Amino acid sequence: MEYYFAPMEGLTDSVYRRLHHKYFSGVDKYYMPFFSPTVHRSLTEREARELPLADSESFTAVPQLLTKSAEDFLWAARQCADRGYGEVNLNLGCPSGTVVARNRGAGFLGTPRELETFLDEIFEKCPLKISIKTRIGMECPDEWAPLLKIYQKFPMKELIIHPRLQKEGYKGTPHLEAFAEAVEALQCPLCYNGDITSPETLAHILEKLPMVDTVMIGRGILQNPGLLQQLKATSTDFDGVSLPSSEDCLDVLKEFHNSLLAGYQVIMSGDTNTLYKMKDLWTFLSRSFESPDKYVKKIRKATDVSDYKLAVNALFRECALKSS
Repeated sequence: MEYYFAPMEGLTDSVYRRLHHKYFSGVDKYYMPFFSPTVHRSLTEREARELPLADSESFTAVPQLLTKSAEDFLWAARQCADRGYGEVNLNLGCPSGTVVARNRGAGFLGTPRELETFLDEIFEKCPLKISIKTRIGMECPDEWAPLLKIYQKFPMKELIIHPRLQKEGYKGTPHLEAFAEAVEALQCPLCYNGDITSPETLAHILEKLPMVDTVMIGRGILQNPGLLQQLKATSTDFDGVSLPSSEDCLDVLKEFHNSLLAGYQVIMSGDTNTLYKMKDLWTFLSRSFESPDKYVKKIRKATDVSDYKLAVNALFRECALKSS
């Protein structure tokens, strides 16, 4: 089994990826949160920081692009190639209303003719291998079969499938049968994405889809950064892998958190911006703890880094990690 870390806009940035790799093992590829390129400009300072030279990283990372313009895609792919990357990922999965309203992300799936024309051009001219992250349609599962016919035409490096419709967002049960249909229809490598948050949820998916050999996980790792260690400890592919003690897990998680805070203090101006970033992360990270609500409330009320640290230290001191 290979494990990918899904891109999460505003959360899994370069600081987070670097430190997650330092403290937690198991990720085979990190996918970068998307950027929306425009050919008639240079990369912004933030985009350049988030797209470091590929050989400057000690792990594999893949840039992700969000656009419906072939010209913009190809321009950005050349920027990625110049930085040493060998793969670029096209985002056809983002369900956000503001993104979809511009026919980008999952919204592009609602205009299949335009999508096919776009794919024709980028696969013909792109200097890099192209993978795609997709949903199965906008409104109805019946949209998936025509999309598969389009995908059959192109030499994708990989197709990452989140088997939900755009309108479903992250709610409801994934349409696992749609992934099985893709296995029958496509020759390219496939990756499953969606609702993997524990060994039990992965086991359920593999029971229904035993052919899956690559998974992408986003929210599950954000709420439990050491999740992949748990998955491997319960997998027959990794006999002999043992989990660290709860105390050791808590110590590592605290050190990871403190390193994140220090990292963001370096690149962000002032406590307000730093705390905004850290409080966003606690939306997910709090789910790793037993009864964290009153502590998280104090974290969210903190107005400076000093008060924030006091609230976080209290949580780490007084809340136990969940057992799974």
